[in-house]
Amino acid sequence: MVPRPWATNLHPGSTVQTLRSGFLTLLAATFLSSAICSDASAQGAPAFPGVEEALGRKGAAQPGEVLKFSFPRSDLSVTADGVAIKPALALGSWAAFKQIGKGESMAMGDLVLTEEEVGPVMRALQAGGIEQTAVHNHLLHESPQVMYVHFSAHGDAAKIAQSLRTALDKSKTPMGTPAPPAAASAADLDTAGIARELGIAGKLNGAVYQVSVPRRERITDMGHEVPPSMGVATAINFQPTGGGKAAVTGDFVMRAGEVNKVIRALQAHGITPSALHSHMLNEEPRLFFMHFWANDDAVTLAKGFRAALNETASKLGS
Repeated sequence: MVPRPWATNLHPGSTVQTLRSGFLTLLAATFLSSAICSDASAQGAPAFPGVEEALGRKGAAQPGEVLKFSFPRSDLSVTADGVAIKPALALGSWAAFKQIGKGESMAMGDLVLTEEEVGPVMRALQAGGIEQTAVHNHLLHESPQVMYVHFSAHGDAAKIAQSLRTALDKSKTPMGTPAPPAAASAADLDTAGIARELGIAGKLNGAVYQVSVPRRERITDMGHEVPPSMGVATAINFQPTGGGKAAVTGDFVMRAGEVNKVIRALQAHGITPSALHSHMLNEEPRLFFMHFWANDDAVTLAKGFRAALNETASKLGS
């Protein structure tokens, strides 16, 4: 047997003992790091060192190698047309990160803010190098009024996250450890019927049934592909209001030639467009986003949404 000098005649505090301890610690750390990375890779989660730490929460891996963070405005009590709006319906701030090469990432998102918060948050975003791409309403007749600030940034992901955290701290957005997700419940909501009429299934987020419909085109921003999970898929959210009815809101993502066809289709089915605008500055092809509102039989509304989706280049089933 070949003698191993580091394993013999060791005395506590000796130089050899110290070197051995350091070596074993380094070796264990290396194996642990490899295990963590392997586990992350197995889950398809992109690596963004320092981002989760800066934002104080875990991100969710999305298709397209995107890491997305949610910041529900659970602190706000907002009603629209007598409906108490749940964060999953229309009060969820979010930020998404995607690597674009050479150690850089692009980030996009949407912040739900009160009128008083808009100014301070925007100043902090600008100071941190995060650009605003839109500031506007999504809803009508809500109380108190809420505004939506869309943003975009390119560069070091950790620095972007730190700047975003500084800006969020200028608002009352809850930044502590997020509460566990509410138990999914489809009580009083025919989700199977909704999916049948839409031709695409959604997912429950607590009591809100959320449907995402991507477009067929490849969408880019400053030459970089923007996956649907970064805000370029049509979103339709159903919040049950009793008796099979649901309050619905979200946004259609459209090309210019589709806008008025979608408006007419929605109006023909009792769905009111509530805002029409852009969310981005440098996207190709040019996109427009239209928000909407209704509170009626959920399956009947789904038929109307399918009629409107048929006027767009969306990826749909039969």
